[in-house]
Amino acid sequence: MQIDKDAIREILLVAKRLDEKQLLNAVEGNISIKRGGLIYVTPSARNKAFLTEEMIAVTDLDGNQVGGTLKATSELRLHVLTYRMREDIGGIVHAHPAYLTAHAVCGKPVETRAYPEMMFKYGRIEVAGYGRPGTDDICRDLGPILKHSNVALLENHGAIAVGPDAIEAMNNMEAAEAIAKVLTISKLVGTQKDLPEEECHHLLSQHEEQQVTFR
Repeated sequence: MQIDKDAIREILLVAKRLDEKQLLNAVEGNISIKRGGLIYVTPSARNKAFLTEEMIAVTDLDGNQVGGTLKATSELRLHVLTYRMREDIGGIVHAHPAYLTAHAVCGKPVETRAYPEMMFKYGRIEVAGYGRPGTDDICRDLGPILKHSNVALLENHGAIAVGPDAIEAMNNMEAAEAIAKVLTISKLVGTQKDLPEEECHHLLSQHEEQQVTFR
């Protein structure tokens, strides 16, 4: 199969932005795109800010590497199995952003009745039970969450965001982390002021209405 240079350039673009936003670090986090029967994915243990086109690993849909000068991320199974969960997933960002990962380490979903944007966009960001990184077990509880959400927490590990391409997966990760940051800081400022029950019901209903039931 022909290598898609545009897919590789999109990964480099997303990697650079996530590094600049401090959502990735030198050795944690990975990005992939599924396109044309191939998976393009960041390599293992490399600083995402300094990746070049030839470093991006290319695999078949089972994870067998067919291109790239460096070995694919050790989290490759997470990407391979996640692509099988929904036909519309074309990009994945797995990262350890501070506020989302703090929730994951505590095994606590991101939820509130005080922040309209959170309630409308996500309703609740759920936690998938712990599975050993780099193994199939990390996806054990992920499938049911991704049936109705584009973002999930991985218990004691980090977060995953999906989209039709890597840019939208990145946008989902950025937005979720920004909301988790606000909610965490608000608990230091004081007690969250919940919205009236009627307003909460309205926002959550809007979330349900605009939410796509993913295949």
